[in-house]
Amino acid sequence: MDEIYRALNGYPKRMIGLSALEVIMGNFFHTYEEYAGFILKLEQEGILEMVKSKGRTTRNPSLAFQYRINKSLLQTGFHQEIQHYRNKFHPSINLDEYYKKDPSIWRHDLPYLIKIDEYIKTFGFPEESVPAPERSFELVQDEKWLTEKGGKELLERIGLFHSFNIIPVSDPLMFAIHPNLVSKETQFHLIVENKTTYQGLLPALPSTEFSTLIYGSGKKIIHSIEQFRDQYPVNAQHHFFYFGDIDREGVSIWHSLNQKIKAHLALPFYKACLEKQPIAGKEYQRQYTEAQEKFISQFPQKEQEQLAMMFSQGKYYPQEILKSKELQEIWRGSDWNRWICKRY
Repeated sequence: MDEIYRALNGYPKRMIGLSALEVIMGNFFHTYEEYAGFILKLEQEGILEMVKSKGRTTRNPSLAFQYRINKSLLQTGFHQEIQHYRNKFHPSINLDEYYKKDPSIWRHDLPYLIKIDEYIKTFGFPEESVPAPERSFELVQDEKWLTEKGGKELLERIGLFHSFNIIPVSDPLMFAIHPNLVSKETQFHLIVENKTTYQGLLPALPSTEFSTLIYGSGKKIIHSIEQFRDQYPVNAQHHFFYFGDIDREGVSIWHSLNQKIKAHLALPFYKACLEKQPIAGKEYQRQYTEAQEKFISQFPQKEQEQLAMMFSQGKYYPQEILKSKELQEIWRGSDWNRWICKRY
């Protein structure tokens, strides 16, 4: 009956009615007596607690119309199992995240965790970096596990992704270098979403204080930025700025990137866009509420109101609203140190 316990633990509400219980348990019992007997057993164990105000049925055996699920009791055995493997596994494998997850995630991950434990105890952590499919096959004998089957997320969950020296299978990071600034202790890097903006800014790179101009290529930057350290192995304090379309998709890209690296909004470019008239035509784009709120919060109050109105109307600003000459003047003429610590 593990399936029933997992279903009850994963049920999204604390209260559950008889109709929902029938959906969960219907396939496991042939008669009402068997079904009712199991529910009464859960009552006795304290896993299901009757909601007295809802009353009970008149059938025999009688069941409550509504129950309160005691999930802490459901998870007791689950937590004991995690503790068992915590004592058994290599100490570098951190299982703390599983206490917060649905037991089904633990059940799914456990066979892979056993293989990872065996690998570490046999070979230790690799010193050489290799592509993800190669490392994936070494760990679990499945070359697609890391990139397509949740392996990367599992290794991040247990705090070991970087310990296995995995080279991402994303497209290479595309960027131009200002060679005179490569040796600086503090370096600025500008990431732009679109190719037109990249090409418009490129001639100005040698006359800016930026070490690189990076072509984001839309969503690809979210993964390709992982290769920055390998492609640009310069020991310095790196600050990244981002400039993309002011629409729901562009804001979502920045938000996802900002969760991987600290990506300051290149506010001088965005502010120049806001001085122009927005364009209609992005009503169809999916709403990313959290990303949108985080993005808007980076601006002063007046511009926050302007952006909120623009998003609500389905309008947007493409990067291309700024011409090449204007882009270059903004890049060269802005005090970028100011925007690193600027908060509204």
